[in-house]
Amino acid sequence: MVLGTSSGAGKSWVTTALCRLYARQGLKVAPFKAQNMSNNARVVASHNGMGEIGSAQYFQALAACAEPDVRMNPLLLKPEADTHSQVVLLGEVSADLTNLPWRGRSEKVWPTIAASLDALRAENDVVVIEGAGSPAEINLMANDIVNLRVARYCEARCLLVTDIDRGGAFAHLYGTWALLAREDQALIHGFVLNKFRGDPALLAPAPEQLQALTGIPTVATLPMWWQHGLPEEDGVFDDRSRSTGAVSRTIAVVAYPRISNLDEFQALKNIPGVRLLWARSSADLAGLNASDWIILPGSKHTSSDLAWLRTQGLDLAVIRHARLGGAVLGICGGMQMLGDALLDPHGIDGNDAGLGLLPLETTFAVEKTVRRSTTQFAELSGPWTSLSGIAVHGYEIHHGQTQAAQRSSDAADVAQEVIKDLAWQSADGRVLGLYVHGIFEDPGVLQALFGVHVRTLDTVFEGLADHLQKNMDAEILNALIS
Repeated sequence: MVLGTSSGAGKSWVTTALCRLYARQGLKVAPFKAQNMSNNARVVASHNGMGEIGSAQYFQALAACAEPDVRMNPLLLKPEADTHSQVVLLGEVSADLTNLPWRGRSEKVWPTIAASLDALRAENDVVVIEGAGSPAEINLMANDIVNLRVARYCEARCLLVTDIDRGGAFAHLYGTWALLAREDQALIHGFVLNKFRGDPALLAPAPEQLQALTGIPTVATLPMWWQHGLPEEDGVFDDRSRSTGAVSRTIAVVAYPRISNLDEFQALKNIPGVRLLWARSSADLAGLNASDWIILPGSKHTSSDLAWLRTQGLDLAVIRHARLGGAVLGICGGMQMLGDALLDPHGIDGNDAGLGLLPLETTFAVEKTVRRSTTQFAELSGPWTSLSGIAVHGYEIHHGQTQAAQRSSDAADVAQEVIKDLAWQSADGRVLGLYVHGIFEDPGVLQALFGVHVRTLDTVFEGLADHLQKNMDAEILNALIS
């Protein structure tokens, strides 16, 4: 089990690296995280067909060479507001659990969590478990279902990871250990210093002193690695814009508060000449030219993110960019915002007027659409012409059902349907909206749009495993599972 001293310490990528490292030893491996709070989700197999799990566990399953399964993340919390989340249990939305107070939820979901873990342990040689946040959050311990309760339940051998780049790493490790009960301290088998810059020899004598205080060795010091290629987790993304070579195009992704599935843009970071920009104000879009793109990504709560867009003045900036000939792409909730109206007869999301860049109307349905999609673009025009006839492999997660809105008999007021029931383009070709997530993970789409091939996820997983193997003794890695 991989625990952390805080969110962002590196639990997800270490877990992913361990999954691939053990899998390439010929072992049957599965990841597990009892509860994930994230609006980054993927569509995977469930007992009822298709369901949702956190993206991190999806990638960990692929790293483990395993078929992603809802049991790998039995409880997913998808924040819709600062004090409210939609609850997904074994891949399906549970209205009853969503309406329960948080502290009343843990005992109701624990049997499902335990049964999922039991099944994965029975079917695999190794289960690599990821914790959440910190195991030493003493205000949460009484209702814990993701950290120490899981570790105790299966007597997991735990690594405790800390981000040394933040500073205070040894205090974080010692403080976390000190707040644990003695029986929980006994589950910690090693400390891991992550994101270290410099010569590890300069750390002495701190690791030895920490071991003298706790009895736990520091088993790895992992060098800082900015561009490992694994999509970011838990809504935390790298704000620093980078590109390889001279910048020929800026792609601005509007980062509203309830942004979802932002991990699908990871590939754009690796395209030569492309600068990926996260936009939170109209000033961020002020320098764009007609060759640049604006992307409105998915949203867990479309109407509230649309209201935020207007508060920031981003609505006018997006409209201005399109009218000056720039390209605009809306994905899922972002496409819904580009339309004329949001209609909410069942109280799912909220009613509002859209930005009016696509003549579409979206009605929010009670049932959520959760499915994988394999489809094909029809003929497109404008900046999206190169996608004409291109096959698309992705996934859908949405309550909204969208259809063309007839504003008038003028052809300029009619949206062109370029994938049946899933994608529409404006008459002038500049604005494209679609429900399919994951198009920038499709090699055919990247080749059509940018003329490049980027690193495959499998190459990324191999790199993560190599990095861990280089910086952690093989005997320690074997001892964790022997």
